[in-house]
Amino acid sequence: MPVLALVSAVFVIAFEQLVQWRYGPIGIVGLLLLTIGIKAKSPSVSSAGAVLLALLVVVPAG
Repeated sequence: MPVLALVSAVFVIAFEQLVQWRYGPIGIVGLLLLTIGIKAKSPSVSSAGAVLLALLVVVPAG
């Protein structure tokens, strides 16, 4: 069981670093809103995070 927790922690940290590298601090805020909304079972917060991430992916950065 500890191996699974370690692997999942490494995956989450790597994913957060990828999001921050690609989309900057706003990407981390979107990911944070999405995660908090899912854990708190709040559809409005998770939807706000999902929309923010979707906008970052769709809109060109420049």
